[in-house]
Amino acid sequence: MTYAYDPELAPWVAMLPKNDLTDIAAARANVAEVMAQLPERELPDTVTIRDTTASGVPVRIYTPAGDSGPRPGFVFIHGGGFVLGDLEFAHAESARIADEAGAVVVSVDYRLAPEHPFPAGLEDCYTALGWTVDNAADLGIDPARVGVGGDSAGGGLAASVALLARARGGPALRFQYLGIPELDDRLETVSMRAFVDTPLWNRPAAELSWKYYLSGESTLDGVHAAPARAADLSGLPPAFISTCEFDPLRDEGLDYAQRLLQAGVSVELHHYPGTFHGSGFVTDAAVTKRMIADMISAIRRAL
Repeated sequence: MTYAYDPELAPWVAMLPKNDLTDIAAARANVAEVMAQLPERELPDTVTIRDTTASGVPVRIYTPAGDSGPRPGFVFIHGGGFVLGDLEFAHAESARIADEAGAVVVSVDYRLAPEHPFPAGLEDCYTALGWTVDNAADLGIDPARVGVGGDSAGGGLAASVALLARARGGPALRFQYLGIPELDDRLETVSMRAFVDTPLWNRPAAELSWKYYLSGESTLDGVHAAPARAADLSGLPPAFISTCEFDPLRDEGLDYAQRLLQAGVSVELHHYPGTFHGSGFVTDAAVTKRMIADMISAIRRAL
């Protein structure tokens, strides 16, 4: 298909890496190679970064400088289709959130499918959330101002964490950030059927992603692996949801936002014309700068 990409994004499309998940080892090696070739982003020197474990789950903590009084806490979950990624995926973004939103960010290195299918990754993210709240005083976090969020599969996991926290009676969440979220394993939306050859993410990748993630169980404490399957979305924390025009995940994000609103949950929805899944790789385009600014602003206001 021919796509009307934003003029600043269009020249990059042919240069973006292919995302073939048929061979997971090769896909991970390709991602590592691409990450190594990317220009190193300058991190704010106002943020202290340290690695530790949260009840056995590896995490990286980003603490902004300045007033040592209790700050908001934000548990951040990287993307990668449930099968790719690590702490480096979200490194620059986590540091920027800590610096510009003034939150202590806890980035989660959750277990990946297919070696560790659902619910392993979700349990890791939920464990990290519980650990963050339990250790709020030591982390300099106000436990009443904690949010969860992520991009792509990380956005889907963040939505699942919110549902699991509701099912288990806590921890209480103030906010959920769902960036271009992967939410629905049924793959029946118009955008999912149409976008079979879009860059970075497309229907063939989504099919394999869910196949690997759902190789075993599909529910945990009544919570579906795919948040879009949840029948009741009431009582969830306010949400910020973003979608991209030429992203197969577009319509499931739009639908989830509408269903949250219908369930009485406050939602801020941002849809970005001319963009594709992962447009943030092009950091100097006006539309991607706007996407990042909108995310930071939403986190700052919500927490």
